[in-house]
Order: sequence, then structure tokens, then C-alpha cells
Amino acid sequence: MKRGLLLLASAMIFSGGVIASGSDIRVGDFSVDDLRQWEETSFSGNSHYELVDSERGKVLAAKTDGAASGLFKKVRIDLNKTPYINWSWQVKNTFSGNNERHKQGDDYPARIYVVVSGGVFFWKTRAINYVWSSHQPEGSEWPNAFTQNARMLAVRSGDAQLGEWIEEKRNVRADFQ
Repeated sequence: MKRGLLLLASAMIFSGGVIASGSDIRVGDFSVDDLRQWEETSFSGNSHYELVDSERGKVLAAKTDGAASGLFKKVRIDLNKTPYINWSWQVKNTFSGNNERHKQGDDYPARIYVVVSGGVFFWKTRAINYVWSSHQPEGSEWPNAFTQNARMLAVRSGDAQLGEWIEEKRNVRADFQ
């Protein structure tokens, strides 16, 4: 399973960056002011991304008001050798009144897309969205509202840990199976 890996970070604060571990591949290192290789894609307006100082050092902060965009970086990773992804995030608020399982409510306080490219067979492209859900229970999984090739996975949920830095580690290879 050696495919391209695309990470898309949106509406959250990251500490230190995102690391694919096993062989430790540093995908992003926000602590050293490094956003040069990240690109922004807009779905409906642009979120505001900036590197800011915090109690954890330099972090990536994302703020949005009715916009939908994300930062992405393409990286080739062999998921057999490097199956894990690690990140830290902090969420300040959750959303009310949206049904996250439908297109109109597909909005999260924080999410990370991991995309495995199908290459020239674009219909084989698959994605996992690791989300901080406002309403879905932690550990729940459901189809993406826009495509059958993506799954949503609630890594965190609700208000209980708002404002706290949370360290995450996921086995991407296992999550894709």
C-alpha cells in the first residue's frame, strides 16, 4: 500500500505539526515557522491560517467565519512501513444545530483528511476524515456526505475537552481497512 498521502488541516490549532510515525516522517513542522510546502484549497471562502506563539511554542491556528478551506500537503508514504500518524490539536468551540452526517451539516470544529491517491485510477482514491465532532460519539464512523470514497471518524467529540491540548495517534493503515 504505497500511495500518495494528502493531509488537509482545517479549523483547528496544531502543535508541532503532523508526523507520520514508524519511520518518523515529519509532514509539517509548525514549531519552526514552516508552512512553505503547504497549499490552501478553498471550498467556500478562505479560513484564516497563521503560525502563532502559545504555551506549547509555535502552533498553527485556523479561524473561520462562514468559510470552508483547508491546508494540504502531498507526501508519499508507504503505509506498510509508516502506518501511524500523530498530531496535537486544541479546539475552542463546537457547533450546534448541524447534522454532521448530511451535506448541509458537514462542518466540524477540527478535521484532518488523509487521502490515499488512486493515481490514474482516480475512482480508487480513498480518504479518512479524522474529526473532532460536535455531535457524533467518539469512535463512531460514518460515510462522508459528499463521496462514497471517504469515511468520517470521530476521534474526539463534544465540549468535554475544549481548550485542552490533545495528543493523537492513529494507525492509518488499519483505519483504511
